[in-house]
Amino acid sequence: MPGIVAGYWGRKLGELEGGEEGKGRRGEPPDYVRWREEILEPWERATGVRSRGARTPSGVELREVYVPGDAGDPGMPGEYPYVRGVYPNMYRGRPWTMRMFSGYGTPEQTNRRLRYLVSHGETGLSLAFDMPTLYGYDPDHELAEGVVGVDGVSVSTLRDMEVIFRGIDVSRVSTSMTINAPAQVLLAMYVALADSRGVPRAALSGTTQTDMLKEFIAQKEFVYPPEVHMRLIRDMMEFCTREMPKWNWISVSGYHIREAGATALQEAAFTLADGFQYVEMGIEAGMDVDEFAPRISFFFDSGINLLEEVAKFRAARRVWATAMREKYGARDERSLRLRFHAQTSGYTLTWQQPLVNIVRTALEALAAVLGGTQSLHTNAYDEAYAVPTAAAAKLALRTQQVIMDETGVADAVDPLGGSYYVEWLTDRMEEGIYRYLDEIERIGGVLEGIRKGYFQREIARSAYERELRLRRGEEVMVGVNRYREPEGRGSIRFLRVDPSRTREAQVRRLEEVRRNRDGRRVREALSRYRDALERDENVMPHLIEAVKAHATLQEIMDVGRELYGRWREPEILRIL
Repeated sequence: MPGIVAGYWGRKLGELEGGEEGKGRRGEPPDYVRWREEILEPWERATGVRSRGARTPSGVELREVYVPGDAGDPGMPGEYPYVRGVYPNMYRGRPWTMRMFSGYGTPEQTNRRLRYLVSHGETGLSLAFDMPTLYGYDPDHELAEGVVGVDGVSVSTLRDMEVIFRGIDVSRVSTSMTINAPAQVLLAMYVALADSRGVPRAALSGTTQTDMLKEFIAQKEFVYPPEVHMRLIRDMMEFCTREMPKWNWISVSGYHIREAGATALQEAAFTLADGFQYVEMGIEAGMDVDEFAPRISFFFDSGINLLEEVAKFRAARRVWATAMREKYGARDERSLRLRFHAQTSGYTLTWQQPLVNIVRTALEALAAVLGGTQSLHTNAYDEAYAVPTAAAAKLALRTQQVIMDETGVADAVDPLGGSYYVEWLTDRMEEGIYRYLDEIERIGGVLEGIRKGYFQREIARSAYERELRLRRGEEVMVGVNRYREPEGRGSIRFLRVDPSRTREAQVRRLEEVRRNRDGRRVREALSRYRDALERDENVMPHLIEAVKAHATLQEIMDVGRELYGRWREPEILRIL
């Protein structure tokens, strides 16, 4: 395969552990050894020790203190390998995009929420879709009963998309859509919407998440077998590269991997492995890596262990830049820069003492900013209960605004750069990432790992081990296993979505669309889409014509279901 070097990860790991570039990364520096023997140990013998054997949540063993001999040179911001940030001046030049994940109920309700947040300072849109939409079903399907609009907005036709963006200029706003299995259909709807308003496709900026590999690994919202989804992603990549140069055709997501139970280290490693798999897909499709790689973006979780999160982001940038240049032959600097959106952690939020979630979110957002994110969502304190209320969502947005405008952490680039501990931990995370990448290559790659249940098993193991630490009190969650109080669900008011009323409204609109559309035009458009699938022709032009004819999401997704069937994941519990 041109531009791809086999066995790269193992050699890179060897370099870091003992090669020329690895000098100074291993062992205990003389300053630390002297201090421990002459100062620390006598002190501890005299006063006692509260704890020993500290580890990060990813299992990295920690010493008491770090010294100059622990810290390598991280380079400068905006320079390869971008450890200190992808741009020279970072937030001094441009603040991160404040992009709140939003959507619930009907398109009308979501339109009101989007405009509400924009009016309070949000700088980018982010759409959440409900379960039927995520799985490619219309709201009148039997599986949609009870869940329409509950955890995201319901979308099944172009008409829904038109309502969501009513009064919003898509040529001037960056839109992110958290959609994966039907990502190609939702992108087609967005393009059709822009076409109807006379907005050039080249002017559209934003992101479709599109990351199906993490769906098979963690989120489980897949429809077709992995190879079919990968082919559809390839078509999106080729289409966006040709017609939508400002659109991120994928946001390779570690967030869902982390929320499923992975450690920060596993999140970074598995996400990067997925990212490199998409790079190889593009190269195999005959494209030059620098044609499509600049529009690969990432999406990471920002958890509660602040400094490990910062080190994770910094290490991920270095691994991406290094491998893109050395392994895949990229030369365009835009291909080397790992740009990412971050979201504060959902699994750290608790229904016990929910106002404490505000503190957790603030610290997690701070970690993302100190780690150099380009875009950020902050969770609302009531999200352990339901989709956030407007007031809670505004408070979460205000959290970002306080960090940006009051704390001063955006006034200097990579303010933690040069910290002995942060640099040392960045190196450890980098080594751990290479170790996982080497292991994934040894088992046959990402797709083979999915088929064998490797990722699923690793994540399940980490989730189980964390649960044991919580039960033993070795890991603390305030209000859950320590500092508990007799309070519960009645302590706050939260948003209640009525799925029956939402479904009734959506089905009414869907039936109206079906009555008024040209049935023959729909059948012909779906037939051309089916032919394109069977001929391995790029499907995007045919999807755009189908949604313009008002074919529904389910009608389009059913074409693939009829051709390829559904995916059934391996049973991992037998081999845990």
